[in-house]
Amino acid sequence: MPTDSVVLIDVRALYDETAKLDALPDYERRVLEQAGDGRDVVLTGPGPVWLYLRLAHALHGKARRLSYRSPVTGDVEVFNHDPR
Repeated sequence: MPTDSVVLIDVRALYDETAKLDALPDYERRVLEQAGDGRDVVLTGPGPVWLYLRLAHALHGKARRLSYRSPVTGDVEVFNHDPR
């Protein structure tokens, strides 16, 4: 993925000490604002699996391409709607 077109979102920066289910609409709103429309998005950083899953669901149809970046595996593609 070319880095100039990538929006990098640190999931850990969305919440203070512990992610809260009742704050989920705010997390989703903030991620959607950061992602923009039709861009490549990379989610990274520590966070609960349920939050990653919900953010991926929220970004489906908004992001062109979504990846998860892990220090162990590197980038793992979640979905790709790039027609190229």
